[in-house]
Amino acid sequence: MKIFRKICFGAALLGLAASTDALAAGNRIVMDGSTTVGPIAKAFAASFTRRTGVEVTVSESGSGNGAKSLINKSCDIANMSRPMKENELSAAKGLGVNPVKNIVALDGLAMIVHPSNRVRNFTRAQIRGIYTGAITNWSQVGGPNAPIVMIQRESNSGTQDAFKELVLGEGGTVSNRAETQASNGAIKSRVASTPAAIGFVGFGFADRSVKAVAVDGVQPSAVTVRNGRYPLHRQLFMYTNGVPSGVVRQFIDIPKSAEGRRIISETGFVNYY
Repeated sequence: MKIFRKICFGAALLGLAASTDALAAGNRIVMDGSTTVGPIAKAFAASFTRRTGVEVTVSESGSGNGAKSLINKSCDIANMSRPMKENELSAAKGLGVNPVKNIVALDGLAMIVHPSNRVRNFTRAQIRGIYTGAITNWSQVGGPNAPIVMIQRESNSGTQDAFKELVLGEGGTVSNRAETQASNGAIKSRVASTPAAIGFVGFGFADRSVKAVAVDGVQPSAVTVRNGRYPLHRQLFMYTNGVPSGVVRQFIDIPKSAEGRRIISETGFVNYY
């Protein structure tokens, strides 16, 4: 009986190893993380599966959850709209995970308002004033006489972290009057349907249903994001556990290809390579 148990236990271990090896061999890629990177990741996945037959799943639970998934080894690639934090890197190291940062594309945080809003430009100081609660009416920044409805992302969002870093600065906090939405798309929809609203989204999400306002006199565009003139620019990442190899390496290299650059442009983001 003991021998039988040992045989079963060994078979289970071999099965687990075979499953892991199968992933490494290229049968499937699992991705989790940023809703900003999501459109790029999903377009890459569709193209990659057509070309290679490898199944690619993409979940969009936020950059923070993407980092957790990589640390817990439940995904192959963590999509993130911010760099990993020191506490995340430390947790990864403690579990034997070596996060490697792979730049996918460039992005600009677009400050969006309702198309009817006559405001055409914000200074970063004005945006900071709005989100900290010092500025409460549109008339204070050249708009209509109406209370400002400010929209932010949830705390797990990489876009929220980027906004705090780029606009609020160290120690800055968003007013508790801000409304929270769970994704770029949700913020866009809320602003598009609310004449007094302001929000921030990844550059690729700013379509004609909203108006992207210049910041410090610079309009967000592929050119101003790429050359760094637009103040609220950032990099987008795909993190892997160690230097990627096999099909994961092939996937991570997509942004460097002509097809990848086309996809990034078509999804509204900016090529890094």
